[in-house]
Amino acid sequence: MPPLIVGIRFAQVGKIYHFDASAVPEIKVGDHAIVETSRGKQLGEVVQIISDPVPPPEGWKPVERIATPRDLVLRRMWMQKELEAMIACRERAAQLNLRGVKIVAAEFSFDGTRLAFMYSADTEEKVDLKSLRQDMQKQYPQAQVELRQIGPRDVAKLLGGMGACGLETRCCSRFLTEFSPVSIKMAKEQGISLTPEEITGMCGRLRCCLVYEYEQYAAARKELPKKNKWVITPLGEGKVVDVNPLQMLVRVALPELGEREFHRDELEPWDELEALRRKAAAPCENCGKKNGNTPTS
Repeated sequence: MPPLIVGIRFAQVGKIYHFDASAVPEIKVGDHAIVETSRGKQLGEVVQIISDPVPPPEGWKPVERIATPRDLVLRRMWMQKELEAMIACRERAAQLNLRGVKIVAAEFSFDGTRLAFMYSADTEEKVDLKSLRQDMQKQYPQAQVELRQIGPRDVAKLLGGMGACGLETRCCSRFLTEFSPVSIKMAKEQGISLTPEEITGMCGRLRCCLVYEYEQYAAARKELPKKNKWVITPLGEGKVVDVNPLQMLVRVALPELGEREFHRDELEPWDELEALRRKAAAPCENCGKKNGNTPTS
């Protein structure tokens, strides 16, 4: 009998992790479960049942049990203490004069045996936080304290707030469970202005939304002629000056007619060899004779 694999999420908009729930076959989507992770025991919500799981090299960790109402109350209690712990850590960091270090959040494990402080640093150089960790360990002796550095995108996800585009909630805090690589090439492919205000998010990095339509633009551009290429339109030959990939429209500059817009299906590629033949067959403007250098195929 194949194992019962479930997807569990530990944060409202967080990555989904897979666990073996064979020991609790009655488990279903919407239940909360207790599992052992690399960060101690955690309580998460079952969000999916994996029908055709691919086993990882290290195998799946088991689901210990379905959470009880008491477990949910216990988790809520520790969550209420996280804000207090974060404020205490910020105060101690200020007393130690740790410039450039920002304590972003605090997180207790399900049973309160672990306490992690998430922080960001303005400098790429390694910051010595040994004294801060020791002081927080003394203040919270019942938990194993650790300091975990996170990147600018993760900071924006945790803090939430309005996006650079004007949405009330940033994409990272709303539905993105993980971050995809973003490059300047994606902005260029979509014809977006490369000014920092246009392509930079609130985290100071390239906006995650540059990835959303990139593949569609890239695929559409492959079917469209490139800028400065000559094409044949219903109104004659012209040079491509701009393209609209999503609508498959091409703006063409036509001699004596100016710029006109055509759909991709209305255009034909400009045969350079045929154009050379026409030029060779045309009378010379100076002597009236045909050009002698007629190209061959």
